[in-house]
Amino acid sequence: MDRETVIVLDFGGQYNQLIARRVRECNVYCEILPYTTDIQKIKELAPKGIIFTGGPNSVYDESSPHYSAEIFELGIPILGICYGCQLMAHALGGVVNSAVDNSSSEYGRTETEYFGDNILFENIHSRGISWMSHRDYISRVPNGFEINAKTEKCPVAAMSNHQKKLYGVQFHPEVNHTEYGSDMLRAFLYEVCGCKGEWKMDSFIDDAVEKIRQKVGNKGVVLGLSGGVDSSVAAAIISRAVGKQLTCVFVDQGLMRKDEGDFVENTFTKLFDMNFVRINCQDEFLSKLKGVSEPEAKRKIIGEEFYKVFWNKIRENYGSGFFAQGTIYPDRIESGKGDAAKIKTHHNQVGIPKDICFEDVIEPLKDLFKDEVRAVGEKLGLPHELVWRQPFPGPGLGVRVIGEITAERVKILQEADAVLREEMQSCGYDKKMSQFFAVLPGVKTVGVMGDARTYSELVAIRAVTTDDFMTADWAKIPYDILERVSNRIINEVEHVNRVVYDITSKPPGTVEWE
Repeated sequence: MDRETVIVLDFGGQYNQLIARRVRECNVYCEILPYTTDIQKIKELAPKGIIFTGGPNSVYDESSPHYSAEIFELGIPILGICYGCQLMAHALGGVVNSAVDNSSSEYGRTETEYFGDNILFENIHSRGISWMSHRDYISRVPNGFEINAKTEKCPVAAMSNHQKKLYGVQFHPEVNHTEYGSDMLRAFLYEVCGCKGEWKMDSFIDDAVEKIRQKVGNKGVVLGLSGGVDSSVAAAIISRAVGKQLTCVFVDQGLMRKDEGDFVENTFTKLFDMNFVRINCQDEFLSKLKGVSEPEAKRKIIGEEFYKVFWNKIRENYGSGFFAQGTIYPDRIESGKGDAAKIKTHHNQVGIPKDICFEDVIEPLKDLFKDEVRAVGEKLGLPHELVWRQPFPGPGLGVRVIGEITAERVKILQEADAVLREEMQSCGYDKKMSQFFAVLPGVKTVGVMGDARTYSELVAIRAVTTDDFMTADWAKIPYDILERVSNRIINEVEHVNRVVYDITSKPPGTVEWE
């Protein structure tokens, strides 16, 4: 492997992607591999270091993820986190106790004492808060290891064997709740693994452009452009590489936010040298959705119709050369959960019909996380509002119009959502939230407007804060801002007489309503 690499070996941990992101934030490239990865492949990759993730299992359970003890003899530095730490101890002859009650369990913020000679803790205070999430615990470290941290309930919160460059921590240094966690990871990468920190976005762009040019030659490239962050950045980087040889096909099904289709077209026709093809097909989609209210049925229809419209256009003019996708790294990570590794199906990974024969697929962002994609987009000159576009469901407003989707209901939601966005941006509160949007729940309520009784639509506002979207809290928007939003929507959007605010966290709710 040309570039220095650290492997994150996934044992089913919920923070596997977060670990990898933290490593890359230290300018070190890393890849996530499932625990089923053969040791010969690891040898061939020759990583600078290996990180074992956490996981929900017990090392004593025969069906739990395990790995050959041979990995500890490769001479490659290893950091075990949570379950990964216990697995290291168990495999090398230490003792891991399985909790019979909650007396040894630790969850959440935990005061931790650091001591002894451990290079990971050299530049931190002797006490700090770490994030724990475990039931089992290490009661005796393997021969050659020493204990370097403890908590009230956990006698081995960290251990190390400096000679073999093996380190384990029971807590999670990758989460923000762990004080000095980033310092610990950086120490492992630079002081233990000897990384140089050469993973930077400028060099990535130059390398990616050159690879695309060499691969494409004088042939064409077709990209399905959704207007989302991933496909937009992919379009920008391919355009830099091959210019007019790129054709972007943009399917506007009428379920985007207000004026968003025009924004996408203006951005890519004015800023980039490419062929831009826009297909306006709102009427076709609405016709297919007429009378349909069930959420999954709507999703299926929208997906199938999009697939048909897009590929029919390709068949007409563009079915040769190369096909490009905005696939990013999380779309294709193999999971270490369960007995067999599985690959998650994602909307960025498109199935090509058998009758269309492209030479190959180009995925310039396939090694990047979302935050890295945004960094590339900014360096390529994409508008800030596009690069930092909030997550948007594949079916668009189709899952925010609850019940049947009609042209009138889509317009109501677009107008209400536009008011919400304008107010959030004007007061700067948009930067304090991870995602916010309006929903049309399909509920009509009685009201009084202009001294007359009304029976009109209710609009719900949803806003959340989160680090990873695995969990989310409802955003505590000040009442005066919510009041302005409500007043404007009711006064400016026809057929709306009531606005409510969703104060449900995830869990038990989800971010979207359906």
